[in-house]
This record gives sequence, structure tokens and C-alpha cells, in this order.
Amino acid sequence: MKRSFHQFHCHDDLLAGTLDDASVGDAPYNSTGLLIVSGGNEIRSGAHAGIARLAHKIAENGFPVFRYDRRGIGDSSGTNQGFLGAKDDINAAAEYFRKARPSMEKIVAFGNCDAASALVLFGKEIAIDEAILANPWVIEQTGLTGQSAATLPPSAIRSRYWQRLKKPKSIADLLTGKIDLKKLLSGLKQASRKQENTPLSLQLRDGLAALNKPCTILLADRDTTALAFLAAWNSADFAQARALPDIALKTIDSASHSFADDRSGKWLEDQLLKALKNS
Repeated sequence: MKRSFHQFHCHDDLLAGTLDDASVGDAPYNSTGLLIVSGGNEIRSGAHAGIARLAHKIAENGFPVFRYDRRGIGDSSGTNQGFLGAKDDINAAAEYFRKARPSMEKIVAFGNCDAASALVLFGKEIAIDEAILANPWVIEQTGLTGQSAATLPPSAIRSRYWQRLKKPKSIADLLTGKIDLKKLLSGLKQASRKQENTPLSLQLRDGLAALNKPCTILLADRDTTALAFLAAWNSADFAQARALPDIALKTIDSASHSFADDRSGKWLEDQLLKALKNS
């Protein structure tokens, strides 16, 4: 496997990217490549180099992988416009990826959290052939830091409380006064609210309906962000999206938002390889 470093333009800014590719003798070349879109303010190597390791493993199977820093992040110039302003960054990366690998016929794009949301919102306008969305972000908040129960849909709050109450330690903590009853009652009040989808979730619904490309949604089903998306997905508002034959939803029993543990990390890798092989 060989790794090379690249620079490409997005308007007047210069973006940094990394291409992981199978070298001759390591694995056969494939005509499908993986474009990794970073989420949040994460650099292209990922937290603790997790994305770099994932790219290496995918490339070892013969698939080229391109990842990049969007404007204002990591080694890229410009102003960080957040995931809602990332359309041109994704488009520029996809176009450069095709130029770097002219024999490549298809691009599968993968994003986690708000990168997944960006792929839904802009995927119809970007030269990609398939989207893999992990734990899409639907909460009306700019990041995960400072997230509270009040920001989550009631069904997600109920699910989180149910997961906690199934643990014997939580019952013991409640009986011994270690759990703050005031906070508990506040959380239960939030859980009893009427379920309403956020404006962002409705934008994702419309994006999924208009995507017109194969799309797989991957959820760590005990992750807070995934629970919020699942609440929206199971609502009446998403009935049309759920009925689309080219959208599939898969879950794993995990609380890891970034699939950081060995088991969920291997599951994510397997799902990506399956999509690349079947595209």
C-alpha cells in the first residue's frame, strides 16, 4: 500500500488531501474508490488517527481512498464554514480524486455525523455514485460539545433512560441517592414532550428523497446522535424516505459514535468494503 499527499483548489483556497492506494503486487486495482468526508472540525487523519487506519485497511483490499481537510481545517487554507457550507469542498475533493485516479469509474462517499448530513444535503449535486452515512447529525446544534437532554428528541431521551435503567448499578444509585432526582425529573419531563422533528432533520428527509443514488445508513444504536436520527427516521415525516428501495439502514449494538472499539470498527470496515465491492 502506498500513501501520497496532495493539494487541490476549492475556489481561491488550497486544500490538503491524502490518497491511500494499493501498490502493484499488494492487491488488484479496482475501478471504485472511497471518498472520506471528515465530520465536525476533525482533520483528515481522524481522532487518534482512526480515519487514517481505516483508509489503510480499505486500500489494502485494492480500493483507492481519498480523504481531505475542508477549508479552514487542518492543513487547508480558508475559512471554516461548517458542514452546511461544505458542498464546494466535497465537490472539489471528488473532482480531484477522479483526476488523481483517471481509471476510477465510481466513487463511494462516506461521512460520519455532520459529514453524513452534508452528503445527504448536497449529494445530489456532487459527482459521487453512492453514499454511506454513519450516525447522521439532525440535532439543531453546531457540535457535540455541551449537548444536553433538552436538545434531543423525546424518543431518544426515553431510549437513553431505558438503557441506563436496565443496568443494576443505575437502580442501586437511584436507591442510595447517588442520582440527582431533580435532574432525573427534568429529564423525564423532556422525555414526555411531544415528538417533533427538527428543521435540519426535515432537510435531511428531503435530501434523502431527492438523492437518487444508492445510500446506506449505518447506526451505532446506543450512540446519542444515532438515537436522534433514528427517532426522526421512524417518524411519519420520513415515510417516503423509508420506502425508497435504494436506501438501506443497518445498525450495530454499540455506543461508539466513531466506531472506535475493535468490534464496531471492524463492522464499519466490513460495511464499507461490501459497498465498494458491490458498487
